[in-house]
Amino acid sequence: MLLLGVSATATLMLTGVLSGDDEEVTVAEGDASGKAEKSKTEKKHKAKAPLNYVPLDPPFVVNFTDDTDIRFLQITVEVGTREADSVDKIKEHRPAIRNALVMLFSSQDPLTLNTREGKEKLRADTLSEIQNVLQEETGDGVVESVFFTSFVMQ
Repeated sequence: MLLLGVSATATLMLTGVLSGDDEEVTVAEGDASGKAEKSKTEKKHKAKAPLNYVPLDPPFVVNFTDDTDIRFLQITVEVGTREADSVDKIKEHRPAIRNALVMLFSSQDPLTLNTREGKEKLRADTLSEIQNVLQEETGDGVVESVFFTSFVMQ
């Protein structure tokens, strides 16, 4: 955007210098610098709000059905939203969120969860589940991120 403004200003300056119209060049320069200042101001106003963390206590504990050495999974989950009023929505619908997550966690392959990629995929699936529940219940999937603050498999 800034590059377009500089390019337009340079073009107008060259046109003004060649035609001898100094007044037009001054106006064009003022417009370009005004747009650059406006763009910087807009970026400051669009700064992200701080993330509000909402714990989904107590920790989730699920049993695995596969015949492996790993029998259960315990995960502590916190969700993040930038909308302060969404914290109450998350708390209000915590039972539905917890139900969806218990189903998700209990259907996982414990061998896959031993890898970082498996944990990251589970984190993405967890975010999707929470957003789906909130979208269904409130019409707005207000959760932006999910954090596993504890992850134990035994």
